[in-house]
Amino acid sequence: MKKSGYYSSGEFARMAHVTLRTIRYYDKQNILKPSFVTEAGARFYTDEDFARLQQILLLKYLGFSLDDIREMTIADSDYHFMVGSLKLQLKLVQDKIEQMQLVEKAIRDTTEVIQEEHTVDWSRMLNLIHLTGMEKSLKNQYQDASNISARINLHSLYAKNQKGWFPWIFEQLPFGDNSRILEVGCGDGALWRENEKELPGKIEVILSDVSAGMLRDARRTMGSKDKRFSYQSFDCHKIPYPDQSFDLVIANHVLFYCEDIEKVCQEIYRVLKPGGVFVCSTYGSRHMKEVSDLVQGFDERIVLSADKLYERFGKENGADILEKYFQSVEWREYEDSLVVPDPEPLISYVLSCHGNQAQYLVERYNEFRGYVRKKTVGGFQITKEAGIFLCAK
Repeated sequence: MKKSGYYSSGEFARMAHVTLRTIRYYDKQNILKPSFVTEAGARFYTDEDFARLQQILLLKYLGFSLDDIREMTIADSDYHFMVGSLKLQLKLVQDKIEQMQLVEKAIRDTTEVIQEEHTVDWSRMLNLIHLTGMEKSLKNQYQDASNISARINLHSLYAKNQKGWFPWIFEQLPFGDNSRILEVGCGDGALWRENEKELPGKIEVILSDVSAGMLRDARRTMGSKDKRFSYQSFDCHKIPYPDQSFDLVIANHVLFYCEDIEKVCQEIYRVLKPGGVFVCSTYGSRHMKEVSDLVQGFDERIVLSADKLYERFGKENGADILEKYFQSVEWREYEDSLVVPDPEPLISYVLSCHGNQAQYLVERYNEFRGYVRKKTVGGFQITKEAGIFLCAK
């Protein structure tokens, strides 16, 4: 007997304007499973399943493989997930448009050269071939953006400190008119977007990131018309600027990801002017500890991060590392905590972490969601322990 609010496979396919064969195939490939299966094997879908199907069809249209799509989607139609998903899908479409414009230009340029010179520039042809194989890069950028978005969303929704992380950092930055500033690992440029109205009119800001996708997001965030900003992709282990180039260098949650922190510190010291300041943020050992305890209470095999980032560069050991290079080092802590009353943003945060959680949570997602829902009744308390080091050359 058909359950109220459920659609048969055929009804679901017709409503979604896809074939029944497609729905069956996604079921078999474990990409879109039915919400209910009868003892006789009849499969039924709900309105919530349309949310996941929408993601699948868009990503397929953009050229991703089914294996990629399986990793990039999650079956949850809660509005927190849907709004975040749609924003990221919009970003992905914008990235695809920009990259396809590059492909169009490469094809036109290659064609013109062949017509004018009656010969084939094989290096140009190889570059064209590389341009057309960009799905892996797009996938990585999408997932990076998704992870960053999930983390920022949790803090912005439930932080007790109403100042906000980026406005607080901005208040600590010692610069004024005519300052030349470098931010390494700028991400999507949120530090500058959230403080745009407070910026002096005469500054020069170079935003850099090892990820070209993140730089594209930053450029899109700040707009191409603001001439105070320029963008360059490079690895901060080797900064491509002369000695004493900057009044201020910023690294927001960057150093603990660097392979050679000492080398990065040397490079930053080198490009700072005498009297210049390096501002870098990090965590303490108690930061978000309750989240790790939460997931291990569900499955003790889960580790949300393969590395304890604060052990590489954190509140406890950061000064010892930085004092080798800078004349003075001061720690300033951002006083804050979280009280989370809803499961969905917390689940998004958990899934965004760089650990093994997907291995144990995806197949038990509904069970995990119910577990987190119980834990957030009355508000789930989370400790925050983060701040910045101000280092003077």
